[in-house]
Amino acid sequence: MIPYSTQCIDEDDIEAVADVLRSPFLTAGPMVPRFEEALCEVTGAPYAVAVSSATAGLHLTLQALGIGEGDTVLVSAISFASSANCARMVGAAVDFVDVDPLSGLITPETLAAKLKACQAAGQRVRAVIAVDLAGRMTCLEKLAALREEYGFYLIEDAAHALGACRRGHNCGDGACADATVFSFHPVKIITTAEGGAVMVRDKELHRRLTLLRSHGIEHDRAYLENQNRPAYYYEMQTLGFNYRMSDVHAALGLAQLDKLESFLSKRRSLAKAYPAYLKEILPLGLTLPEADSEDNLSSWHLYQVGIPERDRVYRFLRDRGIGVQVHYLPIYRHPYYQSLKAYPPLEGAEHFFEHTLSLPLHPQLNTVTLSYVSSLINEALEKAEEDA
Repeated sequence: MIPYSTQCIDEDDIEAVADVLRSPFLTAGPMVPRFEEALCEVTGAPYAVAVSSATAGLHLTLQALGIGEGDTVLVSAISFASSANCARMVGAAVDFVDVDPLSGLITPETLAAKLKACQAAGQRVRAVIAVDLAGRMTCLEKLAALREEYGFYLIEDAAHALGACRRGHNCGDGACADATVFSFHPVKIITTAEGGAVMVRDKELHRRLTLLRSHGIEHDRAYLENQNRPAYYYEMQTLGFNYRMSDVHAALGLAQLDKLESFLSKRRSLAKAYPAYLKEILPLGLTLPEADSEDNLSSWHLYQVGIPERDRVYRFLRDRGIGVQVHYLPIYRHPYYQSLKAYPPLEGAEHFFEHTLSLPLHPQLNTVTLSYVSSLINEALEKAEEDA
């Protein structure tokens, strides 16, 4: 099976993890702060909070912002379920924003329409979670203008987008978003095996996130309520969670960050090469993702094409060992969300879901693989035409 994505681990990564396993600290040691500092250097954000997963990061962010019962969180309709689940974890209501039918990204127009509808319905929208689908950043600067008008927190779900850039801003630098959340799952741009991070610019928000990720316990004497106590003393100041990242995971992340530029370069090279192999299929109804430009560089976590007979092509390719995938079922379609409310279908999200296929794209591939995948797609579509 040729997977749509997979981790890229070499001896440097293995040795970095082995070094920590030989050290006194498997957790609560020096590697997590070093990894956080490295993430700040890569993104340009002043603060990073490494956590056990991107889901944990989203949950902590909403908790730290004080969002809960009686609030509504708006979420991109096309994403993995955790983009919405985090709102339910803090007791907030969830509603969904439609997306562009070709890119799968929310737009200023779809968000503005949803905000007006929520306002008319008396919903208190406290946060919007905008997803950088496939590695392409959303138009955060335009969404931020709506934030100023409606007064919500703008959270960038950048699980796919470490290394992406838009209009001179690195993903995660916090120029437009109140918080950016990364994922380091094995299929993402870099991996810590499991893990994530929250990037913020606000010092107080950073402190709350740090407190909440570790049981709500404070060790820093400067923030203790009872400061005249011995060195062993600490305080649980709020109800927090065990969302820490271990030093083992952080060591792997540091080693992976050293290769970030090479990973991105290979992904971008493959994404640039794909159209040459797919061009003969375009007359059969294939549509390609937006190409990179100087103002908008994707990290190319996914290479998503629009394709007729999607499910038929999916089965044809999977039967031949090509690990194509579909990203994603609109979140509101999941049985859990339908049990909460009869969410109506959204036109852009439905079109994107029904017509989009993620093709293999990761640094271990080469152009021979792209040619092979493209020829099989062509064969599948020609067969579909003949059967029709």
